[in-house]
Amino acid sequence: MLWSRLKRMLIGDPLSSDMIAHERIPKWKALAVLSSDALSSVAYATEEILIPLTIFGATLGAAGAGAILWSLPIGIAIVALLVIITVSYQQTISAYPLGGGAYTVAKENLGPTAGLVAGSSLLIDYVLTVSVSVASGVENIISAFPDLSGHKIFIDVVVIVFITLFNLRGVKESASFFALPTYFFIFSFIIMFVVGGFRAMTGEIPVAPHVMAETMPAVPFFLLLRAFASGCSALTGIEAISNGIPLFRDPSQRNAKITMIWMSVILGSFFIGMTVLAHLFAIVPNGSETVVSMLSHRIFGESAMYYTVQVATALILLLAANTSYADFPRLASLMARDRFLPRQLASLGDKLVFSNGILGLSLNAIMLIVLFGGETHHLIPLYAVGVFLSFTLSQAGMVRHHWKIREHNWRRGMVINAIGALTTLTVLVVIASTKFIHGAWMIILAIPLFVFFFRQIHKHYLIAARQLTYANERHIDWKIPEKHIAIIPISGVHAGVIKAVKYARSIATEVIACTVDLDPALTKNLREVWNQKIPGVELVVLNSPFRSVFVPLVGYIDEVKQATPDQFVTIIIPEFITRRWYHQFLHNQTAFFLYAYLRRKRGIVVTSVRYHLR
Repeated sequence: MLWSRLKRMLIGDPLSSDMIAHERIPKWKALAVLSSDALSSVAYATEEILIPLTIFGATLGAAGAGAILWSLPIGIAIVALLVIITVSYQQTISAYPLGGGAYTVAKENLGPTAGLVAGSSLLIDYVLTVSVSVASGVENIISAFPDLSGHKIFIDVVVIVFITLFNLRGVKESASFFALPTYFFIFSFIIMFVVGGFRAMTGEIPVAPHVMAETMPAVPFFLLLRAFASGCSALTGIEAISNGIPLFRDPSQRNAKITMIWMSVILGSFFIGMTVLAHLFAIVPNGSETVVSMLSHRIFGESAMYYTVQVATALILLLAANTSYADFPRLASLMARDRFLPRQLASLGDKLVFSNGILGLSLNAIMLIVLFGGETHHLIPLYAVGVFLSFTLSQAGMVRHHWKIREHNWRRGMVINAIGALTTLTVLVVIASTKFIHGAWMIILAIPLFVFFFRQIHKHYLIAARQLTYANERHIDWKIPEKHIAIIPISGVHAGVIKAVKYARSIATEVIACTVDLDPALTKNLREVWNQKIPGVELVVLNSPFRSVFVPLVGYIDEVKQATPDQFVTIIIPEFITRRWYHQFLHNQTAFFLYAYLRRKRGIVVTSVRYHLR
């Protein structure tokens, strides 16, 4: 009752199944729920481009000082890639109205292994999204309030717990809550871009002298690729809308397409706006303050608007994790229905959300936060490999889909998805090669391990189904065994034991009580009381020279079973239940452990008869 009251207080009253249609959300809410991950990358993607260029410039001194000039062409290339991926995913939304994204597309068109690789990539990416978003959001808060730096991991964990509770309350309720911070971020950044651009054009803020350079400085090609790979973190999360089509109100496909265009326009313009302003003002990452903080400080000074931008950035980064909470449980449920994940992940909870998937995502994200110390730059190198692998498999699957179905305008669709597949494959190779030694190797190793893990789960379910089915049996033997033995382990005679004996007599043809001799005096007294109070039921005393309860008891049960292999043998364990749950800790847990141990024994039935203390 205590747990039930606490649960109702935290997540609210349960929703009936017929309310599921009312939990769907309009486009403006879906933009907040499914786009916060992609939009939040604006806060760190430009910084990730600048970091390797800045390090290169620092090592060469004056000769490499202009290396950051390359940030603008790299940013333009990433926006072009965003356009390609957006157009490609419009095809996916049209072809797969029930969602599922890369996992469903790859599984149905490229085979189960490709589907599992895509599913593994996405699940890993969603966990990383939560970790990176929360860690980055907390870092932005610490940039404005440095005194909090010693509590970074604790704050990260508290934020994840907070987001988890809101998502457990249901899609509609969490969407309403998360919409406000998303639009607060959008309007804050629009103001920053407009004011920053105006002050740069009017000369209120002098632009850096290298802005008008006619030639680009010489930078190693591999370094440019590394900066490009780091900046591609801006594209994480853009597949979320194609995965979450069932969340939209009808017409869900059309609404999903429109929302994805909105998201891509906002993301592309914000990302290029950040990159241009950082280019104009020669913003250089320094490790102690984020680029967003430095840029807004340059534009607004110490005014309230500076802190507004910081708060908006922190909120969108913290709540960007919500995209994963919308998609990770849904993807996990699809894989669970296909028997590649535990079936508990396929069940809807009280609030019509996949509660088990939400809790699993939170636990994994917290584990990553703790392992990597909550450092964004340690987590980012792990981030984009899985994203672009799932992009590539999804687009390749769509090429195969168009070829098989050959619907209206299939050639145009196939060309679009082929371009998307080749582009994302190229980016995947670049990211994997440039980030391999910086942590990408962990993801490259983890994905096949996950695929193996999923296949083992699937194998178990197939074996279990094959052994449990009677579909191929021509005749079922309904003959009832002539003998049914009930064995009652006891340590004394009390009301619970009397109740267990009554139950045993009602179901069995032979009832045997057994006790382990740990103290001869007590055992003698028990035998006398037993013969007096419960005549007609045999009491077997088991010797235990080493004071073990389990070993002699299990040995005796095995002897009885071996003597009657074709008969029912039921172990009936008497136990009493205290009125208060915490009183139970004051008593031995022998009944609990005995039940847990014996239930794995082959060929016997284990049950307990409970006596409730008043």
